[in-house]
Amino acid sequence: MANTEWRNQTPITEFILLEFGDLQKLQFPLFLLFLVIYIVTMAGNLTIVVLVVIDRHLHTPMYFFLGNLSCLETCYSSTIMPRMLVSLWAKDRTISVSSCIMQFYFFGCLAGTECFLLSVMSYDRYLAICNPLRYAAIMNTRACIQMAAGCWISSFAINSIIVYLIFQLVFCGPKEIDHFFCDFTPLIKLSCSDTHLLTLADFSFSTICALPPFLLTLASYVCIIITILRIPSTTGQQKAFSTCSSHLIVVTTFFGTLIIIYMVPPDNTPIDLKKIFSVFYTVLTPLVNPLIYSFRNKEVNISLRNSVRKFVAYMRRQKKITRLSVRFK
Repeated sequence: MANTEWRNQTPITEFILLEFGDLQKLQFPLFLLFLVIYIVTMAGNLTIVVLVVIDRHLHTPMYFFLGNLSCLETCYSSTIMPRMLVSLWAKDRTISVSSCIMQFYFFGCLAGTECFLLSVMSYDRYLAICNPLRYAAIMNTRACIQMAAGCWISSFAINSIIVYLIFQLVFCGPKEIDHFFCDFTPLIKLSCSDTHLLTLADFSFSTICALPPFLLTLASYVCIIITILRIPSTTGQQKAFSTCSSHLIVVTTFFGTLIIIYMVPPDNTPIDLKKIFSVFYTVLTPLVNPLIYSFRNKEVNISLRNSVRKFVAYMRRQKKITRLSVRFK
């Protein structure tokens, strides 16, 4: 009976993203705000990727995973922010059905990868602090590459199943998605097809991607804190706690918002509250991750200063060569 109903309706080919619909007068300030956030996010994360690649002092497991995280954050922000900025500037909120589904696909893949990657990073810190004698043997180059590849491949494989099921749906109206990007719940609400199986699959996969990594991360940091408490030096304890607390803030914000949005039944959370939570893990987390994980790190700061000095020296040499060539001409 349900199939007969939607077959008699014309499938739609595009959606309208309502975004921050109640804030029409603030569209230009929002555009400027998100533009600055996007530029800073891209600059910060790309800087870390470049530093990790070019500086041999940063060729360690911790910075290898940080480089992966920064690369991920660059892709993550670019999946959502450019489309949102165009919409705020040009006031064109339309997006094709296929583009919308693909935006959700890449968003879901990258969000899942970040969950796995954060848990791997916490495991790396656990081994370094709680089991330092076996750290080099366990976290060798091969193991690091396998762990990072496992994070990316697992997430893309899981989300491919969800997106395949979404492509089987028929959308016949209404067109409006009450969100600033194509997220799962607002998207399937517009479908005329039966979405019970898809909703169950998404809930199961979201639980797999979010809950075990969060618990592993939490357990790792509990062990780290217990080990830190055994350090006799008060200064050493304070320094270690400061770093761990920063990591925990980012991890808690990211995992907490994901769990609230994707593991709490949709009817129990107002859409405006979901938008606020979504801003945390889609916009703010990629912005603060470079500051929390890297730029507060002494080795990264030294590497950044050295790279800037080398670049300035190179530009001065190029200037001198140009002047000499002009004189001889």
